[in-house]
Amino acid sequence: ITNAIRAHNEATGKTRDNLIEKAIYAADPLTGLIVAATLVLPSRKIGDLIPENVLNRFKEKSFARGARRDAIASCTEIDLSLEEFAKIGLEAMQEISSDLGL
Repeated sequence: ITNAIRAHNEATGKTRDNLIEKAIYAADPLTGLIVAATLVLPSRKIGDLIPENVLNRFKEKSFARGARRDAIASCTEIDLSLEEFAKIGLEAMQEISSDLGL
């Protein structure tokens, strides 16, 4: 787990060598993008967000600039398309929406 956390931060120089390291690297900025996409909805409820909204926001380079698109797109290294990855991430966050306050 410690190595996965180190690999998540490029400043450490740790390469992403296994599945968990690659997954955490891609998932972290995706969660930020999903939160940002939720907060611009009129309802501000993650339950109202659909994967297509997330993908559209992904394509908007000026939206949530801090969400590193290259890191999110690295989901292909864990054999998931961007569409699949966005759907999995969104559904996981929707399941814990009350914990997230969204």
